[in-house]
Amino acid sequence: MEEYLKIGSIVSTHALRGEVKVYPTTEDVRRYDDLDKVYIDSFSGKECLRVERVRYFKNLVIVKFHSLDRIEDVERLIKKDLFVSREDAIPLGENEFFICDVIGLKTVTDDGRELGYVKDVMETGANDVYIISKKNDPKAELLLPAIRDVILKISPEEGLMTVHMLPGLEDLT
Repeated sequence: MEEYLKIGSIVSTHALRGEVKVYPTTEDVRRYDDLDKVYIDSFSGKECLRVERVRYFKNLVIVKFHSLDRIEDVERLIKKDLFVSREDAIPLGENEFFICDVIGLKTVTDDGRELGYVKDVMETGANDVYIISKKNDPKAELLLPAIRDVILKISPEEGLMTVHMLPGLEDLT
């Protein structure tokens, strides 16, 4: 499982005093209110940045980092992704999973047939849809709605997702 979870991407600087505009990629944008630190990728691994303050503007989050007080200090951060450590992530409820933990899971049916692997997760308004790369034809995809009637068990620890194929689901590809 991933040690760090992506929560946003820095899209540009904001004004002249070291603030950046962040496009949030987290379900709860208000989670930025509780951030003390975030991480970015650097040449030596993950670099920790201390969050000084946060405010919101339209669909973006304006973040000011401690000790980065000029536009020149933050220009290097443009197009960098922001991460939190798994221990600082928002706690999940029962039957909730981080998308990064679902992608790559081997997918099998409740009768033991191997379908393939979770390639991606499509977030729709009603429910998520798991995109399965088919075992027999990796270019072909199977779309499975993330509903209880279809998704029986998700076990990132085992690397496995067990599903029940409702009539017609496989005919949709």
